[in-house]
Amino acid sequence: MACSDSDYEYLRGVVMEQSANQIDPSRNALFDTRLTSIARLSGAANLEDFVNMLKAGKPAHLHRAVAEAMTVNETSFFRDIAPFEMLREVIFPRLIEQRLEKRRLRIWSAASSTGQEAYSLAMSLAEYFPALAQWDVKIIGTDISRHVVDYAQRGRYRRVEVNRGLPARMLLKYLVREGEEWEVVPRIRSMCEFRYANLCAPMPQLPEFDLVMLRNVLLYFSQHDRRALFGEIYRKIIPGGYLVLGNAEQAEDSTNLFEVEFAANCYFYRPVYGS
Repeated sequence: MACSDSDYEYLRGVVMEQSANQIDPSRNALFDTRLTSIARLSGAANLEDFVNMLKAGKPAHLHRAVAEAMTVNETSFFRDIAPFEMLREVIFPRLIEQRLEKRRLRIWSAASSTGQEAYSLAMSLAEYFPALAQWDVKIIGTDISRHVVDYAQRGRYRRVEVNRGLPARMLLKYLVREGEEWEVVPRIRSMCEFRYANLCAPMPQLPEFDLVMLRNVLLYFSQHDRRALFGEIYRKIIPGGYLVLGNAEQAEDSTNLFEVEFAANCYFYRPVYGS
């Protein structure tokens, strides 16, 4: 039995409440494809019955399952290569010079999905800045979906995944074939860790960062939630650090917190501090 318009509206509200992800009504069909298995596992006869279970509030964890299922987890190695070239040419050299005394770097891959961005960052540092092997470097990837966090931590990818964006020389240098999958080598895996985190909730468990990668996420947030998230990120960036957004995103309504800079064909942001 198909869901009614009011049921879809309720599901969109669940996703918004749990993750601040706005689902446009034109994408209601996604609920049918992504929630069918969850509804079946929960014992519901169909999606309409599943919605009735959610409305009854039992079991409560299913609300989180709905939000995780509707989270967009599209990613690839070195996705949108221009920002990675900008990091290599501009931001990484600046950070290395600034942090030379402490020899410590912390990078946050926010909404890291299945981990390709975090591992791409680690491979870039290993490939172009080998001296960092003697530094304390940690890349922390976070995501609202526990499933993709576990997937990223595993560090194993299918052929179709490594064929998307990963140069052949890096594939052979930083991954090892294990049957039908490719596994990230220990040296790169040791630079990365993955945690569950909701970007629309306080994140005291995270450290401060030299660089925050927040790409292709803001498009799904309301203006209010974007503003709150920028404030949270501002508090997490170490002075002299940087924020990188997706190509189609900008830190609007946060000009009091960040100033924009353009280099190597990319925009990036630096925190603004009062006098």
